[in-house]
Amino acid sequence: MADVKMPLTAHLQELRWRLIKSLIAIGVGFGACYNFTELLFDLLTRPLLTLNTGSAKADAVHLIGTGLVEAFFTKLKVSAIAAIFLASPIILYQVWKFVAPGLYENEKRYVIPFVFFGTFFFLAGAAFCYQAVLPVGYQFFIEQYATIQVDPQIRISEYLSFTARMLLAFGVTFELPVIVFFLARFGLVTHRMMLQYTRYAILVIFIVAAMLTPGPDIASQLLMAAPLLILYVVSIGVAYVFAKERPQEPASAPTGDGA
Repeated sequence: MADVKMPLTAHLQELRWRLIKSLIAIGVGFGACYNFTELLFDLLTRPLLTLNTGSAKADAVHLIGTGLVEAFFTKLKVSAIAAIFLASPIILYQVWKFVAPGLYENEKRYVIPFVFFGTFFFLAGAAFCYQAVLPVGYQFFIEQYATIQVDPQIRISEYLSFTARMLLAFGVTFELPVIVFFLARFGLVTHRMMLQYTRYAILVIFIVAAMLTPGPDIASQLLMAAPLLILYVVSIGVAYVFAKERPQEPASAPTGDGA
C-alpha cells in the first residue's frame, strides 16, 4: 500500500532536503570538473570552431573575451555545465525519493530503472543536440554574418550560455518516456489516450522543432522532429506496459418490479 499522506509542510521540507542534496552533488561534480576545464572548454567549443575547417582566414570564426574576469568566469561556467551532467544520476535519484512516498511498495522497486533510463535519455538528448543540432545551428548563424559582410567574432560568455541552454533543453526533452512512466503509474495517462491525441502530438512536435531549429530548411526541422516522434512512440509503449488500471465502477443493481 502507499504511504500515509504527508501534510504540505512535510512535502516542502522533503523538497528542500532533496534540493540541498542535489546541489551538493552538483558542487562535488563542479570540484571534479574544474580540474578538466581546458578539455571541457575544447569539447564545448568544437561544434563552432570546426566551421573553420577549409575556410579562408578572413572568414574564420573567432571566440573573443571582452572582460577582465571573463576567462575566469568562463571556466566556472564550463565546470558548472559539466557538473550538472555528471550529477544527473544523483539528481534523478533525489527526484525519485521525493515522489516515492506516493508510490506503492511494488512500484518503489523501479528506482534503479528510473535512474538508469532517466540518465540515459538525459545524456542521449544532450549528445544528439551536440552531434546533430549544434553544427547545423551554428552553420546557419555564421552564414548570416556573410550576408551582411561582417566578420564573426563571438563573445565566449554568450556562446556558452546558448550552448548550455540547448544541451539542457534537449536533455530534458528526451526525458519524455520517463515522465510518461510517472503519469502512467499515477493513472493520469494511458496508451489509449496518447494514441487518441497522436495527431495533436505530431503537430506540437513539429511546431517545437520549427521553433528550435535555427535554419528554415525542412531537412533540419526533420532532423529535430524525428527523435521526438520516436520518443513519443516509445512513451506510448511505456504507458501501455506501466499504466495503472483505474478501479472499475461497481455495476448498479438492476431495478425492476420484482414481478
